Amino acid sequence: MATVKEEILERARRVLVGGVNSPVRALTRPEPIIAVSGEGPYLYDAKWGKLVDYVLGYGPLILGHKHPHVLEKIREALEAGWLYGNTSPLEVELAEKVVEHVYPGGKVRFVNSGTEATMLAIRLARAYTGRKLIVKFNGCYHGAHDHVLVGAGSAASHLGVPKSPGIPEEVTRLVLVVDYNDIDGLRGVFEERGEEIAAVIVEPVAGNYGVIPPREGFLEEIRRLTRKYGALMIMDEVITGFRLSLGGAQEFYGVRADLVTLGKVIGGGMPVGAVVGPGEIMDNLTPSGKVFNAGTFNGHPIAMAAGLATIEVLEREGLEPAIRHAASIEKIIVETLSSTGKAYTVNRVGPMLQFFIGVEKVVSPSDVDKADKKLYTRIHEELIKSGVFIAPSQLEAVFTSIVHTDTEAAEFAEAFEKALRGAGLS
Repeated sequence: MATVKEEILERARRVLVGGVNSPVRALTRPEPIIAVSGEGPYLYDAKWGKLVDYVLGYGPLILGHKHPHVLEKIREALEAGWLYGNTSPLEVELAEKVVEHVYPGGKVRFVNSGTEATMLAIRLARAYTGRKLIVKFNGCYHGAHDHVLVGAGSAASHLGVPKSPGIPEEVTRLVLVVDYNDIDGLRGVFEERGEEIAAVIVEPVAGNYGVIPPREGFLEEIRRLTRKYGALMIMDEVITGFRLSLGGAQEFYGVRADLVTLGKVIGGGMPVGAVVGPGEIMDNLTPSGKVFNAGTFNGHPIAMAAGLATIEVLEREGLEPAIRHAASIEKIIVETLSSTGKAYTVNRVGPMLQFFIGVEKVVSPSDVDKADKKLYTRIHEELIKSGVFIAPSQLEAVFTSIVHTDTEAAEFAEAFEKALRGAGLS
């Protein structure tokens, strides 16, 4: 007789493409997670039960699952109503918080996902500069729209090639691709095409190729070149916003972008995205300007309530508990992997990290490509069996929250050592 989880999975595969609604969910082994609830630092699966959660919805749940203050504010918002199609006080309050921390004196346009935010930021940059070309970095992910689903092509031409069928070649001609952290490659692109470039879009920390911090001077050089050539710098902080600091990576690294895209944390676990920048640029959006954007669910009151409550908690309690816990996890990984004799490295920036086996450093996407991804997958599988959930893909991050404690660190330490044995490493 099929178990409850097997029955749900079978039904899902009949009606959902691949049995999931986002492809990374299908990578979880030995079978996809069927999440039935979450509480604090724990996720509950229909088969495995309680799992220490280091995925956290792929980043948004900086407060862990079902934080009491967020839950209270969502309930209050629901009692009032859940969709108006008009401006509500909640979106004004959240916008004030976002502007205060991310872009003092600026303005916000809320949308419904990180994908929408980067799509709008690129459109706005093209309209503002009157140019067409966009520079992006191989190793950075900016959502699922055509202009950012482009990977590196010829090193000589820097032209992109589509990473998905259905993206016309004509689109890729408008995207120039440089490897993340390749300062010389970036300079070369600007020397060749600088007068045609509308914007450079970058994840300040590459969080969708494992975790790759920016090399010294990388973000600063993007800022310098964009100013020199009259292009805009778009900092994609969908992952890093309100996770590295309340001011995001801009504050963390001391680099001010022209436009910032946000998502994840600012929705408190609800769907949300945002573009933030100075009024001089933002006022080009409709209805003040002619750059079109609209959305029935823009500024959705429940998402605004959850995001506002999340930021209130972060203002009160800070990010330090999440950062401390990430440092503890990093130490456990280092000490455990050191005993195996295998080459490895761990990259951590604040409360996000990833480990790579088979390589001694990861500073570029090509370094990640050399890591032993199959071994990572086996460790991931063994961890689930021992009650710990980390990202199923080497190209994702391990996230911590402010509610992870020494108890969960001890559980992780025991599970990680056991997982390495199960994967044949000790």
